[in-house]
Order: sequence, then structure tokens, then C-alpha cells
Amino acid sequence: MLHFLMYIYLESIRPVWYNQGMGLQYQKLKIEAVSLRKQGLSYGQIKRQLGISKSTLSFWLKTISLTEEQRTKLYTRQVGILNLGAQSQKHRREKEVALILRQAKEEVKKPIGFETYRLFGAALYWAEGSKGGMFQMTNSDPNLILFWVRWLKKIYKIPANKLKARLNIYPQQKEIDLKRFWSELTGIPLQNFGKSYVKPLSNNYKTNNLYYGTMRIEVSKSTNMRHQVYGWTQAVLQDIVPKVRFVERKWEKLKAVAKPVNLI
Repeated sequence: MLHFLMYIYLESIRPVWYNQGMGLQYQKLKIEAVSLRKQGLSYGQIKRQLGISKSTLSFWLKTISLTEEQRTKLYTRQVGILNLGAQSQKHRREKEVALILRQAKEEVKKPIGFETYRLFGAALYWAEGSKGGMFQMTNSDPNLILFWVRWLKKIYKIPANKLKARLNIYPQQKEIDLKRFWSELTGIPLQNFGKSYVKPLSNNYKTNNLYYGTMRIEVSKSTNMRHQVYGWTQAVLQDIVPKVRFVERKWEKLKAVAKPVNLI
């Protein structure tokens, strides 16, 4: 009686597709899955071929052992997939950045107006230019240096052949070639280049390579120009100056800290 009741229960919970003759198809899939696993395929590969969930495959194939060669092949394949995934992610990010750059460029309407051009140069000088002495800009970026030369010509009517230049280079670099590079780029004559500063050898590891060295552009008798550019930046910043002054006065004690002493 107990066996009969158990049979009735099992029949009541058996899937409909089994009662419709799908049981044989189910067994056929299991046999095929076992065969593919013995050939060395991964659960993921078998899943894609047969459309069987990994949990079911795990139950069916838990007793199937792979050879050492098959395990090695699966491991190598998995490593390759992981590496490909990282490369795909990197490529996807590169495409995203390229799209951002393209859209940002389209937001800037050309030609750029004189006032925008003038203030763009003033902002660059505020960030990268000298804060004392003559009007001079130092940088290693050829784009910035060429822009600055053209900015001086457009804003102050100073041609390239009236500018002075100096280089900051490494001992292993060839000075004359670097001067020729910057001269060709900017139009500043070679005879306008002063003595270069050669950095001493160092054992420190450099994270960036300054292939062209660093260039400093000097404008003679230009102190008033420096003050004028500073005035332009102050005009742009005048709305925030009161806030800066207020916080600086509140924290005046920070300026009382003694300067560090170089013991080397």
C-alpha cells in the first residue's frame, strides 16, 4: 500500500512534458551532455550547445572526471577569456572617452572670439607662468608652447623672432637636436636660445618621459605685461576673492609654521 501511494505521489508531481513523451528527449540530452563532457568541454560550452542550465549539468556530470590534458586546456581557455575580457573593457572605455572628446570639441564654436582667446591664455599663464620677474612661460608640452608663442603674437604683437628661449634637458639628450626641434616648432631662431640647464644624473625612476626636455619662453622688458595678465585673471575671479580673503584671515595661523630645513 505504501509503495502504491508513493507511486501515485510521484506521478502527480512528474513534469507535464515527461507525461507527454518528453522523458526520452530528456535522457537523450543527458547522454549527449555526458558525451560532450568526456570530450573535455566546459559546462558553459555544453550549456550553449544543449540549452541546459549549469545547475542541471552539475548534477548530471559530477561523476565525470576530466583528464589532466583536458583540465589544462580548459584552464588555458579560461585565462584567455579573462584576458580578452580585460582588453574588451579597455577598448570599450577607449571608445567612451573618444565619444566624450568628440562631443566636447563640438561644443566649442569656431572661430574662437578674441576675448575668449585672450582669457584662455591668461588662465594658462596664471597656472603655468612665472609669478615674479619677467613675463615667461615654462612647459614641456609642445601644444602649450606653440599656443603661447601664437598668443603672444596675437595679444601683444610680439613675433617669434623677438622671443628668448632656454631648455631644461637630461644629460643623455642631445642639446642641439632639441633646440632645432623647438626652433622648428615655434619659429624662435636658434641664436635666440640661451644656455640650457642640464639636470644632474639621478637614480630615481621617472614615471614620465620628457622626450623634448622642458622649454622656457622669455619676453624681455615684460614685467608690466605680467601685471596686466594678472589683472585680467583677477577680473574673472573678483566674485570669489572676498571669500578667499575671509577664510585666509580666519586661518592666518597656518602661515606661522616654520619653513622646513633642508638637511641634505
